[in-house]
Parts: sequence; C-alpha cells; structure tokens
Amino acid sequence: MESPEVRRWPAPLAGRLPPEAGPEQVAALVATLWLQIDQALHPIIGHRGVAALYHRGVTLSAADHPWLLVGHPGLLPVIDPAALRATLVQRTADEAAAGGSALFQTFLALLTSLVGPSLTDRLLLPVWAHPSAVSPAQDSSS
Repeated sequence: MESPEVRRWPAPLAGRLPPEAGPEQVAALVATLWLQIDQALHPIIGHRGVAALYHRGVTLSAADHPWLLVGHPGLLPVIDPAALRATLVQRTADEAAAGGSALFQTFLALLTSLVGPSLTDRLLLPVWAHPSAVSPAQDSSS
C-alpha cells in the first residue's frame, strides 16, 4: 500500500518521544496524533470518512501487526483513539511505535490514493508540525 508519495513523509513519531519512552508515552502520542488527524480532516471528508479510512488502515496494518485488531471496535462512525491506546500500552514501546507508525503510513497511503499527494500534504502537514503534538519530554521551551 506504500506509494512513493507516502514514503517522503517523515516517520510520524520521529523526534517526538525520548529514546527511553515506554509504551504509555508512545500510546499517548499516537492517540493525540489521531485526534489531530480527525480534527484536520473532518471538515473535508467528515468524521465518518476519517473513520472509514482509519478502520481500513487498521485492517491493512494488521497484516504485519495482527495485535492491532485486539480490542478494535470495528467500523464505527468516528475513530476511537482510546481503544487504539489501550491496545498499544499492552505492547513493548518498540512494538507500539512500529504498529502506530504502520497505521499512520497506511492511512496516508489510503488518503493519498483518494485525494492526491498535494492535498494530503496540505491537509496533514500541520498535524506533523503542530507544536502540541510534541511530547512534553521534548519541549525545550520551559
């Protein structure tokens, strides 16, 4: 599902977590990013559209990370970052980061296939660059 357009996106968790981050920190960041993605996209494709792409992404990502389906509520009209977070905290930090990153990349590939790389960039780049997405452990302003 990965296309050349998606490969140029930075790893969604890169630089946002300290090296010693545990599964709880990884899960919290992943959940926060999904809320921000939903916020960025729902005015364009609606909450149901975001949820449909998210759920398809979970299903596709589960080919390499089958545990992503554990506790996954199935197709809902909205995304459920809390369910994803609950699943991620049960894995090691590395597994949680790999599964969360795979889900982001799959979602990006799906979105890009629908709206193209340019619009995907314009819609989601603010999420990756958004200061509130940076973990407090990485915040050097204080």
